[in-house]
Amino acid sequence: MAGLALLLLAAVPARADLRMCNQTSSKVGIALGYRDTQGWVTEGWWEITPKGCETLLKGALSARFYYVFAVDYTRGGEWSGRSMMCTKDNEFTIRGVEDCLARGFDRNGFYEVDTGEQKSWTIQLTDPSRPTGNGP
Repeated sequence: MAGLALLLLAAVPARADLRMCNQTSSKVGIALGYRDTQGWVTEGWWEITPKGCETLLKGALSARFYYVFAVDYTRGGEWSGRSMMCTKDNEFTIRGVEDCLARGFDRNGFYEVDTGEQKSWTIQLTDPSRPTGNGP
């Protein structure tokens, strides 16, 4: 969706999780990509209501970079990037990011989130009609 903004904020250190908060007025679907000890994996879909938050990964983060693809279910559009990874329409966990189409999956561009090697992180999805700030 043109004009959508993305704001990344470090989470409160009390919990060690990767969280996503939806600051838009739309219901969104989230797919997540990351590297674990066995290689690349993508997972989805988390549905997040307007102004809601969800924990995507529980526990201390083990990687610096995570990748997100989000779909606006209410107004249409998406938050995407240049890192191509596999998805599918229904709930999924997919190992590997190569040959998505040949393996029967969709291929979407994910945007990179740099957690700065923090153990906990919250990603905020925002849209341009709402001011962004660093307050609580």
